[in-house]
Amino acid sequence: MRRSHVTTVSLLVALALAACTNAKDVLEPSAITPPAASAPGAQGAATVPPPSSTATTTAGASATTTAGATAAAPLTSAQSAAILSKTRLQIAPIVGASVEAATPLTAELQTRAKQRGITLAGSQDQTATHVLKGYFSAISEGKDTTVIYVWDVYDPAGNRLHRINGQMKAPSVNSGGSADAWKAVAPATMQAIADQTIDQFTAFLGGKAG
Repeated sequence: MRRSHVTTVSLLVALALAACTNAKDVLEPSAITPPAASAPGAQGAATVPPPSSTATTTAGASATTTAGATAAAPLTSAQSAAILSKTRLQIAPIVGASVEAATPLTAELQTRAKQRGITLAGSQDQTATHVLKGYFSAISEGKDTTVIYVWDVYDPAGNRLHRINGQMKAPSVNSGGSADAWKAVAPATMQAIADQTIDQFTAFLGGKAG
């Protein structure tokens, strides 16, 4: 009986030691952290969607790319010509520029618009599709004069559709030190601004249509 009791105690002690060993193993970081080599594989497997989902995603991406490419496709010459031929542009009186500076500007706007295939509408024309309003200022700095301009494009209802702005610096045509900066602006400067304005307006029409 005593021997049996000793045996039982020995077994209990052995079991207790085994339990302590197992607990230590569980608490070791290496026991709960997967090996570095297997971690990426395990994470990747968890995030990879099923084959059907992958196929759907790929198809969707292809469709989106195709749609985007179609939307961004440049207009053909025929399409651009058709858009411009339907445009009737009305040029409102220029604000801020002197009459001497506005005259070559307006004349070149008309010439450039016709070159681009745009029809000009008179001030009383009710068929205009777009109205162009310009605001100008000139600043003389030494021997140079900078012309700053802003153009707003409106629809017939008075809603602003687009804005064109920029500036152009050119040598002054005189150095008499006049307080009026517009007297130093050469006609060629205003004509260059007119060309840029119509070119940007044409680009706006093409971009809007695309």
